[in-house]
Amino acid sequence: MKKIYKYLKKHLTKERYLHTIGVAYTATSLAMKYNPDTTNSQFIKKAEIAGLLHDCAKCMDNNKKIKLCNKNNIKYTSFEAEQPYLLHGKVGAFIAQSKFDINDEDILNAIKWHTTGHPDMSLLEKIIYIADYIEPSRRPIQELDEIRKLAFEDIDKAMQIILLNTLNYLNKKGNPIDTMTQKTYDSYCLNISKQEKQIYE
Repeated sequence: MKKIYKYLKKHLTKERYLHTIGVAYTATSLAMKYNPDTTNSQFIKKAEIAGLLHDCAKCMDNNKKIKLCNKNNIKYTSFEAEQPYLLHGKVGAFIAQSKFDINDEDILNAIKWHTTGHPDMSLLEKIIYIADYIEPSRRPIQELDEIRKLAFEDIDKAMQIILLNTLNYLNKKGNPIDTMTQKTYDSYCLNISKQEKQIYE
């Protein structure tokens, strides 16, 4: 862990480092809440590692991200080529594996998908995605306190609201939207609708 902290301090801005510590803290808190096996704390440790490394490539130059992807056969979409800042998840997963010998697929995927999400996310992937949004140093966002509370009550509903808020924010700003974010939101709407339907049947 010391090696990870040293790397982060060297490669992240002070603000990004503070955010990263907040994500790791929040991720471990969510992992304690939702741990599928309370006799095993390994899940909590995985959440901490993924939280620490989720933005490890965030401050890397965009051209360097592209070059690193090309050199190491990391696939990316044409949209990501046009918006290379989105590649920090994929590049971050590569750094986690190549520099810190992390081969746990769940940790690597949580890092890889923390920006856009994807349909059928694992519990750890959801935790990192949400922790990135609600961590303590986040600037005030609409409904943030309510979402923070909801995250510890209904993780899927929290995912749905965060995804919707993200889409609304990008639309309002006129920023391009990765289709994966829309697909992820649509999948949560569908799944929650099915769950609610089963309750009333």
